[in-house]
Amino acid sequence: MARLTSRFWVDAYLARLRFADIPAFVVAHGDDTGGAVLVKLNTLDGQATLFQRSFDLMTDTRVWAELASGPERDVDDAVTRQRGFDPDVWVIEVEDRQGRHLLDQDGLA
Repeated sequence: MARLTSRFWVDAYLARLRFADIPAFVVAHGDDTGGAVLVKLNTLDGQATLFQRSFDLMTDTRVWAELASGPERDVDDAVTRQRGFDPDVWVIEVEDRQGRHLLDQDGLA
């Protein structure tokens, strides 16, 4: 199966969020072709959760896993560390009081 470029996936994700009236924006523009993608969910109450895509060996699938959660400042520190390891990483910030990120929907997993 062909892999989507990071840029294509990010554009499609942002479009899906816009369709659901969920504000989101690109915080860090990574490599268009193969950059990893981090999604920060900001619930606008001082809390946030950071997701990264990882490989689940048990199911042989790629899943969105929680990388960090808690006070927004701590999650931002985790983003900074990840960007230090990988300067090609994309960072998408989703702002939703209800905690919606859509990563669990078909086509985004």
